[in-house]
Amino acid sequence: MAGLAKEVDIVRGDVIYDDGTHKFIWLGWEEHEEEGLVQVNQYLIENKNVGVILDPGGVHVFPRVVANVSRYVDLDRIQHLFFSHQDPDVSSGVALWLSVTPAKVYISKWWVRFLPHYGIFDMARIVPLEEGGGRIQLPSGDYLEIIPAHFLHSVANFHVYDPRSKTLFTGDLGAAIFPKGQRYAYVEDFDSHLKLMEGFHRRYLASNSVVRKYIEKVRRLEIERIAPQHGAIIYKKEHIHRFFNWLENLKCGVDIADEFYR
Repeated sequence: MAGLAKEVDIVRGDVIYDDGTHKFIWLGWEEHEEEGLVQVNQYLIENKNVGVILDPGGVHVFPRVVANVSRYVDLDRIQHLFFSHQDPDVSSGVALWLSVTPAKVYISKWWVRFLPHYGIFDMARIVPLEEGGGRIQLPSGDYLEIIPAHFLHSVANFHVYDPRSKTLFTGDLGAAIFPKGQRYAYVEDFDSHLKLMEGFHRRYLASNSVVRKYIEKVRRLEIERIAPQHGAIIYKKEHIHRFFNWLENLKCGVDIADEFYR
């Protein structure tokens, strides 16, 4: 991935890690940018013909995501659906996904009671996540680590670390808001990209103190790429270090509440 220089099909997505039996795949974007609609990323982990989808997305993107997932693995091999939090751009398509796959749904226990509002009443396939996170165990013996990221931004929030690809899926952390017509899949110029991330992180994250708790935890991981739910993939080591250093010193949320209560 270092020295990335290739054309990326933004509609079909891209395989960002592949060792022969394990893939981490970005599932692309809608072809046309729509005014007022937040751009979202979905990811598929394919491990020996078993699929895990991270933040499958809302109803609006469902047809495109299904089509791209089906290029890599049959829908009946999707065994796990992970939802970082409850927002509609993450979760509103959950009933559709449960109707076309046999997968279990992993989501914070605090959001399970909200699922009926997305059309889910049968809880037999719901796995409520406890505060400390846990693991998604795969049939091959590999696993995914579910990491607490509470208050970043949702009050009950999780990320996923894939130790095989050394990829950290960070949900809304690392989100960037692109000006229309200026989307890109991978971060090449971190200084410019930082300007697209700052507004979201200052307003949506709860506080610097909780950011620091998170950074302390994930710095123990060996991370080669950061895959956010919005924005672009950070794949250069120096950019990952700069991103964590920037976050660690960011004043946000209640730290800057006086700006919102004038």
